Amino acid sequence: MNFGSDNQSGVSAAVLQGIVDASSGNAGSYSNDEWTGKAVKKLCEIFETDLDAFFVSTGTAANCLALSAMVQPWNSILCHSQAHIAVDELSAPELFTGGARLVLMGDDGAKLTTDLLRTTLSRLPTDRPHNQIPGVLSLTQCTESGMVYSVAEVSALSFIAHEAQMYVHMDGARFSNALVSLGCSPADITWRAGVDVLCLGSSKNGALALEAVIFFNRALAQDFDLRRKRAGHLVSKGRLFGSQMCAWLSDNHWLKLASKANAAAKQLEQKLSRYSAVQIAWPVEANEVFAIIPQTLFSYLKTHGVRLSDWYPNSMPKEMPIGENHLPVRFVTSFSTEQSEIEGLSNLLGDFFKS
Repeated sequence: MNFGSDNQSGVSAAVLQGIVDASSGNAGSYSNDEWTGKAVKKLCEIFETDLDAFFVSTGTAANCLALSAMVQPWNSILCHSQAHIAVDELSAPELFTGGARLVLMGDDGAKLTTDLLRTTLSRLPTDRPHNQIPGVLSLTQCTESGMVYSVAEVSALSFIAHEAQMYVHMDGARFSNALVSLGCSPADITWRAGVDVLCLGSSKNGALALEAVIFFNRALAQDFDLRRKRAGHLVSKGRLFGSQMCAWLSDNHWLKLASKANAAAKQLEQKLSRYSAVQIAWPVEANEVFAIIPQTLFSYLKTHGVRLSDWYPNSMPKEMPIGENHLPVRFVTSFSTEQSEIEGLSNLLGDFFKS
């Protein structure tokens, strides 16, 4: 019963077949192949606009290379205090940007708000040349607590950022899960809402190793080919990426995979919510469930083969204190989550609370 991370899921059969189909014969190297060209064209169609797209193998590379194209070393990057770029990417943002500083906002797992953004901007010192200049607002979609920014929320935050002469970056490691949850078009939640650059994640949702840096503001893509090469992320056999993206996007495969993951998370929430000793921390809007549970239950589940993670105490809602002998946890579902895993967890919960 694996609810540890969607990074632990395998590769969808369709994506794997796409790689196999592209593996024979000769093709152009360094992304000058037919699959990469088709993938970029398909992204233009899906997002209903001309764009520039570059493929890399990791989310850290995608985020930090994207940010390096959006800021100068004397800029700052505003993001949530628990954003992946702040918590889980070591000092890569600073390395790739040449020293741009992260300014963290929010002190629990709630979404960023317009009030918080305005307050933060108003409090930043502006004594040039002594203080860093805000350059980018980075949003995580889905959020660090598994919630989804609506079109209206992204639009409002982007408006404030642009008003302050900042660009908007979206870390879309679980963008497909958010898109399914919202039921809107990819264009509506990105460039139409003010997003300048999207890092579209695929590795958590059925791909082998595939992330796309998508520039809606195409002026920012100038020299990005050089940035990718200099960072060591230009793969010689670029068809490995292009073929994955073509298969992933074909026939809405990416959305079908995300739909399955989201549906599994809702089922999981229902199973957990039956018990008063379990508190669901945040609305379940995509493929993650955050909860506060007894430590004895955590140990019981781990002992019986359930993979899940204990989580950061400061990620819980302020109004939901963590009781004695309790701890916060995270369950993550994926396209490969089986019904038998959910039922197995449900049975374990029933046995635990019976005893």
